[in-house]
Amino acid sequence: MPLPQRRHLAVPVAALAVAGALAAIPGARTAAAAPPAEFTPVSAAYGPPKGPTVKGQFLSYNDFHGSIDPPTGSGAVVNASGTSTPAGGVEYLATFLKRLRAEAKTEGRQTITAGAGDLIGGTPLVSAAFHDEPTIELMNEVGLQVSSVGNHEFDEGVAELIRIQRGGCHPVDGCQDGDPYRGAKFTYLAANTIDRKTGLPILPPIEIRYVDGVPVGFIGMTLEGTPSIVNPAGITGVRFTDEIETANRWSNVLKLFGVKAQVLLLHEGGSQATATPTPGVSDCSGFSGPLVPIVAGLNPEISVVISGHTHRFYSCKLPNSRGADTVVTSAGSNGQLITDIDYTLDRRTGRFTGISAKNVIVENGVPDGKGGWVRDAAGAYAKNPDTVDAAAKKVADKYRTAVAPIANRLVGSISADIVRTVGPAGESPLGDVIADAQLAYTRSAGAQIALMNPGGVRADLDADQSSGGEAYGQVTYGEAFTVQPFNNLVVTQTLTGAQLKNVLEQQFAGFGGQTTQRILQVSNGLTYTWSASAAPGSKVSALTLNGTPIDPAANYLVTTNDFLANGGDGFSNLTLGTGRVTAPGFDVDALVAHLATGPIAPGPADRISTAP
Repeated sequence: MPLPQRRHLAVPVAALAVAGALAAIPGARTAAAAPPAEFTPVSAAYGPPKGPTVKGQFLSYNDFHGSIDPPTGSGAVVNASGTSTPAGGVEYLATFLKRLRAEAKTEGRQTITAGAGDLIGGTPLVSAAFHDEPTIELMNEVGLQVSSVGNHEFDEGVAELIRIQRGGCHPVDGCQDGDPYRGAKFTYLAANTIDRKTGLPILPPIEIRYVDGVPVGFIGMTLEGTPSIVNPAGITGVRFTDEIETANRWSNVLKLFGVKAQVLLLHEGGSQATATPTPGVSDCSGFSGPLVPIVAGLNPEISVVISGHTHRFYSCKLPNSRGADTVVTSAGSNGQLITDIDYTLDRRTGRFTGISAKNVIVENGVPDGKGGWVRDAAGAYAKNPDTVDAAAKKVADKYRTAVAPIANRLVGSISADIVRTVGPAGESPLGDVIADAQLAYTRSAGAQIALMNPGGVRADLDADQSSGGEAYGQVTYGEAFTVQPFNNLVVTQTLTGAQLKNVLEQQFAGFGGQTTQRILQVSNGLTYTWSASAAPGSKVSALTLNGTPIDPAANYLVTTNDFLANGGDGFSNLTLGTGRVTAPGFDVDALVAHLATGPIAPGPADRISTAP
């Protein structure tokens, strides 16, 4: 089917020498404006203009993760400056985007709406059940225009990402919602995702848009470390290149096109010293993470870096390769914030002369006029119908209705809250339960041990949560899926005792190429101790199964998801297993089967211990 007509220039590698006709950015739609809650802005100035100036606005967000519905539980609010504000939900995101565009229009600013990856992947059932087509349809609806890819865009592999961009029914499940999937109207940029056969990016690396006749260039990429955190099976045909080298290479290409105002959309980030920053979100106080050295190596033409991945929110300044200020931003996650970036361009030089950025809360409650929030009769935050965008709600409601019978089906029960919070040894009650579920699911194949990656445990199981009117302790399929949303396969393979120990040694940085500590969750019967002070490769001791020491020469049948079995999260030693057998269904099916035997109690979190 034909691709949607676009009003910009997405620049694929093979067409860099081709100049296309570029239309002006569409005018912003008007909407009734109300002053949104926002944080202190950060500003950067780049000298007086040498000619007339034009004004523009970037609106950005990142790590949306298919959060069509407002987040619930502890993630339902944005905490800043001692105030907790209910935030998020796609109907409200659409409204606030419209309001901010309308405000900019009154100031003579043209708006470009941009993303920094992980729009899809790790999504709730309302999106994941339809291969994240609902999220893309809603991103089209809210007016997203360009985004980098993130690591989660590769959750179902490169071929699926290309389908998500271009459209077409899913090759296995078809068009499940009964109408065609036409693809993303916005452009995904993937400058550092290189096809191994062609040596070219799999999607356009850059895009040029015009703001009142002045070109602005966008470079988009995911983190170089993407291969270690996605299923390797889906990315065998690509490689991921260094962020600094790639950004500067395409920055130089943009300069050849005469584009001197450049924005990097980067799915990599940093964080402040505290998890709930106060007004320090504007000053990078205690700021650290991969974003800092990346920005320090960038060309000076890249004056704005819209980042993501860490799920933290910030708007501040970091020095580039020449020590000049680069404005760096992140809007947290789940559509709870929008970063509003106002800027001016020198029409003569084509460069930024000033930039101001601030994060705006996507409020979904009812203001009481005193800076607080009112609750309904049941004690829940009320939703304000005046902040609901009707068009976005119509699309979201279509999928909510379609998925409700699946999501609200009761699948089992728990005796109390089961949380994913880890203890000092890196073990969590929910991690125990999931590992036990996978072991039980594969016992018929002879499995003796199960291992679960902690990053795949995405939410707690709350005994008193009611998504479909269920009683205390009852768990719905939707709640189970929220815990394990990746549809990984469950595989069992043979490892020797020595190989099993090496897998556990690979939990720690410095052994087997591992760069980050990741403590695997283990099934009942497997116990061991680890020491942080021991040398890499010798941290694990007292490794036993049902009280019997693991024999280095013996064979053991070990169950994991296929993400781990394929070497995900840096566990390359798991690829050395033999005789792999794949269980029917997905990892969430193993959890559902286990919950059906309930009520399931929280795991003891005592299978892993630490030593000095």
